[in-house]
Amino acid sequence: MQAAPAGRLARLPHMRRAIHAFVALLMLAGVGYGGYRTLRPPLAPTTVPTRGPAIEAVYATGVVEPGLEIRIAPRAAGRIVELLVDEGAQVRKGQLLARLEAADLAASVTELAARADYARSQYERSVTLRASALVSVDALDKSRAELEAADAALKRAREQLGHMRLTAPSAGQITRRDGEVGEFIPVNQVIFHMAGPAPLRITADVDEEDLPRVQPGLPVLIRTDAFPDRVFDGRVEQITPRGDSVARSYRVRIALEDDPPLRIGMTTETNIVLERREDALLVPSSAVVDGAVWTIAEGRAVRLPVEVGVIGALQTEIRSGIAGGEQLIAAPPGDIEAGDRFRTAD
Repeated sequence: MQAAPAGRLARLPHMRRAIHAFVALLMLAGVGYGGYRTLRPPLAPTTVPTRGPAIEAVYATGVVEPGLEIRIAPRAAGRIVELLVDEGAQVRKGQLLARLEAADLAASVTELAARADYARSQYERSVTLRASALVSVDALDKSRAELEAADAALKRAREQLGHMRLTAPSAGQITRRDGEVGEFIPVNQVIFHMAGPAPLRITADVDEEDLPRVQPGLPVLIRTDAFPDRVFDGRVEQITPRGDSVARSYRVRIALEDDPPLRIGMTTETNIVLERREDALLVPSSAVVDGAVWTIAEGRAVRLPVEVGVIGALQTEIRSGIAGGEQLIAAPPGDIEAGDRFRTAD
């Protein structure tokens, strides 16, 4: 074994003494802090239980929608030549909303109308001649068939020409317009979104685990960022029978009450009220730790097991375990134990 240098051996006793001195200082600091805690316990802010409503609710986000939404699209392709309404317009049933280019169809209708008129005159002539036995029955039947074919072709062309005029299927409001004059619109491409005469509603996505507790008729409290100081009332109207397997949620339709000033497309926070108790005993939610609250008796912490009810972000309902007049620690430390010393602000 190789011997350590003489200088290193000389420094070792000094290092040991320094380490011992540091450990001793740490021990003295710990004793001092413990003594300080004994002489000066930490301050524990307290709170007193209050009485108020406890609302058990299912939370869901929702969107304001029209009760009846109609999408208006052309049944024939064409270029827009006229737009007669814009977003926000109130329209009546049958009102003309837009026209698509239809010059070729109009010409076809004119041509087919002339053919139909000629076929009708020929048929009427055949009827007269047949009365005098100057034409055969077959000739009369052929003339009738030609007239019917001409009328059918004219009717079809007129219907196609009518498809180039978009009209409102009912009274309502235009909520969205997708198209400009000169734009070519394919068949069935939606140009107008229209809200029908039915009142607005909210469609909310409810988690599937909460769905069994949601029933039609339950009251709903509604908030939206557009009106931060107001709460609107609603009621569960319908639960869709099929859910979203990816989001694991179901759509719940909520009918609005009292015609609130909400607009289509607004996002909402909805609370579907399952139960409401008006005179519940409430404490700050921060005061409840592991099914218990803490009070201070003679300067020491005392644990009081409680039965909790509705748990909210700010307040929690206490159903049993305290009478209601206790001074409770508002936010007990995570390492609190029975008998710990605390002081209160007197």
